[in-house]
Amino acid sequence: MTAPILLPIDVPTGEIAVRGPFDLSAASRYLAGFGPAARPDAASEPGVLRLAFPVDGVWTHAGAAIRQRSPGTVEVEVCAPVELAARVMGQVSRMLSLDVDASGLPDIDLRDSAAARLRAEHPGLRPVLFSSPYEAACWSALSQGMRFTTAVRRRRLLAERHGAIIDVGEYQVVSFPAPAVLAELASEDGLADFRVARLRAIAQAAADGRLDPMALRALPIPDALAHLRTIPGIGAFTAEQILLRGAGHPDLFPLADGRLHQSMREAYSLPATTPASELIPLADDWRPYRSWIALLFRATLDAVSLDPDAASLAEEVVTAAAAQ
Repeated sequence: MTAPILLPIDVPTGEIAVRGPFDLSAASRYLAGFGPAARPDAASEPGVLRLAFPVDGVWTHAGAAIRQRSPGTVEVEVCAPVELAARVMGQVSRMLSLDVDASGLPDIDLRDSAAARLRAEHPGLRPVLFSSPYEAACWSALSQGMRFTTAVRRRRLLAERHGAIIDVGEYQVVSFPAPAVLAELASEDGLADFRVARLRAIAQAAADGRLDPMALRALPIPDALAHLRTIPGIGAFTAEQILLRGAGHPDLFPLADGRLHQSMREAYSLPATTPASELIPLADDWRPYRSWIALLFRATLDAVSLDPDAASLAEEVVTAAAAQ
């Protein structure tokens, strides 16, 4: 069953001030490589990034067309009821990590040559987040123990059946289902019952306000992770990824991310048996952007060549590689 089309309501275009290095085209390339709920670099208007998502808290579906007119400004054309425009602007800002002042990021290059090399390889790339901690958590429920391309397909089908299609300019972009819909999901073709049960629990937590991004970021990191782990199906790795890629905490070093640790051992020429605890002092040189530098290590490690079928799904999942 095709999701309903929600027509945009004309509202004024807003602007987001960019503090520090940022390149929207780098964000678009990252999303295209890993399967976002977006349409990057549309042929009719190169450089535009189109997103669709449920709006935090109210969960009304909305869209946004994003353009970078200058190094210091990002323009957002909102496709949503006018009373939600400010919320959409704020959510887009968080999704592109523009809500963080990155003017101190180049200082890390002076302290860590490995980080400097990675930043040079990915100029202007900031973390590109899921639309919300709720969507990040749902991706974890869909992807754990499943091949990446299979999980992307399952996520696409879930969005098509239960989400909404948003007109964003000339294009239609699929928005992820709202929590109220998934909280009532009895079963889903292609998904095991335990995955559906986890989706229901996550959706109910979001509907109850337990996945508010700013509330999660305001907590001390151990408290935020412990809070997330009270949700059924959320373990140590997933809790970190939700805080990193859903809430957008800028300064978290993931202790449960074995692939990140592997990449760091290789970059710093450390023995393969080096424990994660001995990597913490290295990551201290990345403060206050530990999450961001960790992303660069993962961006290199996780780079994949998508097959044609998987590439055709690249409009469907925001930063799906985070949960591999």
